[in-house]
Amino acid sequence: MESHEVIREVLKKTSAKQVAADLGLSLSLIYKWAEPPADGSGANSPLDRVGQLIASTGDAHIAQWVCEQTGGFFIRNPQGMQHTGQLIPLTNDIVQDFADMLATIAVASSDNVITNEEARKIRTRWESLKSVTEGFVKAAESGNFGKFEPPPVPTD
Repeated sequence: MESHEVIREVLKKTSAKQVAADLGLSLSLIYKWAEPPADGSGANSPLDRVGQLIASTGDAHIAQWVCEQTGGFFIRNPQGMQHTGQLIPLTNDIVQDFADMLATIAVASSDNVITNEEARKIRTRWESLKSVTEGFVKAAESGNFGKFEPPPVPTD
């Protein structure tokens, strides 16, 4: 979805006049953000600027901050998984990652106190588990785990 489409959808549920007032901007600028830039009348929206800032810096911390503002979190899209003929090892990897995360939690909580460093380790394991699992789910949804057809054997 393009940035102007996102803003257009938001403005269907929110008063553009209220947004303009809250941001101290003109109502016409808010409406311009909801127009496609190709026709020359759209304006570079804050969403576009955030995207440009992330592209310029290559740093996902910006996306993480935006997600945190709405009580969420950012998960980078994982690399695509392909069916290699053996689905069980991929499934086992996810189970092992989950077990590793639980072990990290168990070690951290063994003294009934979780330090900032332990919390950071738990967060790191959790982010890894979410990413690996998301990769598996996306591969399944895109049909990558359908019937496996081994590549043809070259003949001389």
